Amino acid sequence: MKSVKTLEWWITRIVAAVVAVMAALILFWYGGSGYYELTGVPVLNYHQVNDVQQTPITTTTENFKKQMKYLHDNGYHSITQAQFKAYIEEGADLPDKPVLITFDDGYEDNYLNAWPILKKYDLTATIFLVSGYLSYYPTYMTWQEVMEMNGDHMEFGSHTVSHLPLDEMDAPRIQWELAESKVAIEGRTKRPVWFIAYPEGKYNDAIQELTKDAGYVGAFTVDNGRVFPGDDHYAMNRVAIFEGGHYSFLRFRLRLTMSALCAYLWDAHKYVSETLKLPRLAALIPQP
Repeated sequence: MKSVKTLEWWITRIVAAVVAVMAALILFWYGGSGYYELTGVPVLNYHQVNDVQQTPITTTTENFKKQMKYLHDNGYHSITQAQFKAYIEEGADLPDKPVLITFDDGYEDNYLNAWPILKKYDLTATIFLVSGYLSYYPTYMTWQEVMEMNGDHMEFGSHTVSHLPLDEMDAPRIQWELAESKVAIEGRTKRPVWFIAYPEGKYNDAIQELTKDAGYVGAFTVDNGRVFPGDDHYAMNRVAIFEGGHYSFLRFRLRLTMSALCAYLWDAHKYVSETLKLPRLAALIPQP
């Protein structure tokens, strides 16, 4: 009987300790979310902004406007690529509550819908362009539109030439995708292309080395989390702002302020579902 009580005592203590640690972490992440020195810089990841498509990567125009207004009204400062580059390379100081706003692919609605909203709230953003899509496909921007946006609250990076997963290519093709897109964008914008977003977030050690050799300062994945100077510059996290028909403003605020917690929950869900092959158990893990 005594041994049972002792076991119960220890279990209670362990559970209490775990709960206390989790509570402390949550308070730290939430309380420190505006201090990049403590919790890193959030890099928001958008794709489409329109009121027509209802895909997992589409944000409605009204919701995007609410989000940008929230950033503006609550003291967030959108930073430029040059500021972000100095931060990851040198640990340079940033404005209070910094955020790097990014878009993948270069959809025309970024020009039609997102750009005017960003200008309204005096925010800057980076669009990672699929250089081979521009001026050829109707849902993507034209080079003329890129030139109109260039430097007016908007900057650009590479998303390769074809948007095909780099991990399915041989080295010469990867080198071409990395170099050709960089040259094309720099030639049009007359600005250096320092960063790339890997198509579909796919990369490996060899791709990281080729990306570095191609002259990129850093590369972004689709993995969740914030960025610190000591992170791998060729595997930097972002904060996915994907609606997928389940949008709520609370979810946006949670991902913005509690990026680290969200990343842990997403990673745990993926591990239980894909590695342990326990989808029912994974369904119990929230994905904020």
